[in-house]
Amino acid sequence: MASALRVLGIDPGLTRCGVGVVDVARDRSATLVHVGVIRSATDLPIERRLAAIAAGIRDILDEHRPQVVAVERVFAQQNRNTVMGTAQASGVALLLAAERGLPAATHTPSEVKAAVTGYGAADKLQVQTMVARVLRLDALPQPADAADALALALCHAWRRGPATPDAAGALTPAQRAWADAERAAARR
Repeated sequence: MASALRVLGIDPGLTRCGVGVVDVARDRSATLVHVGVIRSATDLPIERRLAAIAAGIRDILDEHRPQVVAVERVFAQQNRNTVMGTAQASGVALLLAAERGLPAATHTPSEVKAAVTGYGAADKLQVQTMVARVLRLDALPQPADAADALALALCHAWRRGPATPDAAGALTPAQRAWADAERAAARR
């Protein structure tokens, strides 16, 4: 895909860390490069779990050479242990991007949902369905962590600027809604 932006999306988690790499053209069309989940065993000490996640992310960086890394922004949850593990995995991802000299960005879950589905409170199935549609996949990306990573990558790439005027017909309804919202926000 000529002049495509290659984005690594990371849905951080200590047990399951979703990773997705997409190539996104200026017209916002996207192609799946890689999707998966990096797992760490719950019985390992925290430092070994974080090392396993780091090794998995390094492998993705080496194999797919993204130009930018997008990570889900950690938000407060009821379970303090869950948010701590998510924050630690997020920190590992951001550190690895910095070590490679790659720009990194964080996006909130509602920001990602709005970018992909047009609705900031979309459920997991809606996100998976739109990701599959945008990437022209035969099946929904599984598990949800992997779909979320792809959604993060798409959100980041689409936020880099509006679609080219001649590509308007190639946008999905959610992409058109997002581009319209970006234009309206810029006028304020």
